[in-house]
Amino acid sequence: MRKLCPNLDNEDGLDTVLEVPIPEEMFSLMGSTAALRWHNLRAFMKNQSLNKPSTSHFPAGVNSEFMALLKLVGSPLIPLQVHCDNGLTRPIRDCSIEASTAKYIVQQYVAAIGGLAALNAVNSMCAVGQVRMVGSEMHKGDDNNVYSTTKKVNSEVGGFVLWQKNPDLWYLELVVSGYKVSAGSDGAVAWNQSGSQPSHANKGPPRPLRRFFQGLDPRSTANLFLDAVCTGEKTINKEECFILKLETPADILQSQSTSQTEIVHHTIWGYFSQRTGLLVQFEDTKLVKMKAARGADHVFWETTMETSVGDYRYIDGINIAHGGKTSALLYRYGHAYNQKRRIEETWEIDEVDFNLNGLSMECFLPPSDLKRDDGDQ
Repeated sequence: MRKLCPNLDNEDGLDTVLEVPIPEEMFSLMGSTAALRWHNLRAFMKNQSLNKPSTSHFPAGVNSEFMALLKLVGSPLIPLQVHCDNGLTRPIRDCSIEASTAKYIVQQYVAAIGGLAALNAVNSMCAVGQVRMVGSEMHKGDDNNVYSTTKKVNSEVGGFVLWQKNPDLWYLELVVSGYKVSAGSDGAVAWNQSGSQPSHANKGPPRPLRRFFQGLDPRSTANLFLDAVCTGEKTINKEECFILKLETPADILQSQSTSQTEIVHHTIWGYFSQRTGLLVQFEDTKLVKMKAARGADHVFWETTMETSVGDYRYIDGINIAHGGKTSALLYRYGHAYNQKRRIEETWEIDEVDFNLNGLSMECFLPPSDLKRDDGDQ
């Protein structure tokens, strides 16, 4: 990952630290010579500070569509709040067999990830990683080519930096092929920002970033699935796994809906290896009903995201996943629509650090131009 840009105006000047480190491949694509690459990198940095749009090979019709897809895959939230319990326990006296089994599986996961003492010793985290994204064009709903065309288009590369103090206090910066997405939560509101578009507050209470549950934040993962039920077993990548399932309650779905959109359901699954106890796949499905622009019909958007999690390595006694792949399938139907699109993100973690000094509340403040769904700022 490239973290510095030299001072091209003054040979004796200090190098500029990039806000988001970028992969070497992204840097090499910026020009045919070293001088041209450095020039284009500096221009890219200036464009980001001025919120100027860039260009992409991604099969999206316009820049705004690419940004929407980038936010969908790069910075989605889970529907549930996570309150970290240092004891990671729940009473099982009045639980069903499925719920008590899930709690036992979570305890095995905690042991496999490094143990309760190691998890409770962490009070903050920073992760630096890189991504490679590829997507298909829109296909008809019954066209199975949507599953194969992602291999025939150019991929986009980028990097991200993620800071966290707790599940409701986090900040993400993601740059892919010249496009930048920022998202965060200050404990009161979760928000996102992209390009020249105004910052937007997510409806409902603040919630964690989905990316934390891709093996980056084991304590939040354990707390999330303490309230799950075990629904059976499944083989994932030749690994026998237990399936833990969470349904989002109706009142929470209602709090996240708007006057134009209704979240019908949002379901989460975790697949935990029977052999190692580790999380090997994280999956969620969300169905949103939207009012059509004309007439009384509704348009439905169903988003299914599957993330394979692997390459576990110990950092300060905690087993952190360092690589995986997320596959998102978008299905739009209703009101004469019947379309699918598939997007894939391959990700890897380059650096993880815990217990950072100087990570104050000011690091998580939302942008000053934040707009809410109710019109307040």
